[in-house]
Amino acid sequence: MKLKVHSFIESSLGNGPGRRCVLWLQGCSLNCPGCFNTDTHDFAGGEHIAVADVLSQIEAAHERYEIEGVTVSGGEPLQQPEEIACLLELLREKTDLSVVLFTGFTYQELSTMPVFERLTRCVDVLICGRYVESMRVAAGLTGSANKSFHYFSERYRQSDFDDVAVGEVIIDEKGRLVLTGIDPLRLR
Repeated sequence: MKLKVHSFIESSLGNGPGRRCVLWLQGCSLNCPGCFNTDTHDFAGGEHIAVADVLSQIEAAHERYEIEGVTVSGGEPLQQPEEIACLLELLREKTDLSVVLFTGFTYQELSTMPVFERLTRCVDVLICGRYVESMRVAAGLTGSANKSFHYFSERYRQSDFDDVAVGEVIIDEKGRLVLTGIDPLRLR
C-alpha cells in the first residue's frame, strides 16, 4: 500500500504542539478559495511512497530529533482514506507519538466515512472543516474560524495549540528554504 506524498519534514515547531514531523499528502479536490497550499492539490503531483517506508521515515525522525508527534496535512489526507488509516494505525501500534490530522472535510462528512472509527482510535487531535478565506484566523493552527478541533485523547487541550508559532522558516539538509506553519511567510 502506498501514499501519495507531497513532502515531509523531520522536525518542525510550527505545525502542532512540541517538535513534530510533518507529512503533507498530495491531492485535493476541495479547492478552497484562498488556500495557501495549492501545490498539494494536483493528484498527478507528489511521489508514491510505501506506507512502511513513510513509517520508517517517521521512526528515524523520532530517534534523530526526539519528536513528540506527527502532523498530517495536505492536500487532503482523507482522499487517501485507507492508506492514511493504515499509516496511523501502524504509528499507534509501533510508537508513542501523538497524531494531529488536518482535513478540509467537516466533522459531519467525516462521520459518514468508512474509516472514521479507525481514525478516532489513532488520532489525538482532528482539525477539520474547509478553509474559508473571509473567516481567516491564521493563529493557533486555525486557518479560518469555521475550523473545529476534536480531541480523541487526553494528550492535548486547546491551550497547547494557542502557543504554536504561526510560521516557521527551515533550511533543510540540501540547503532548500522551507516556509511552513498556519500563516507561513511568502517569498516574492
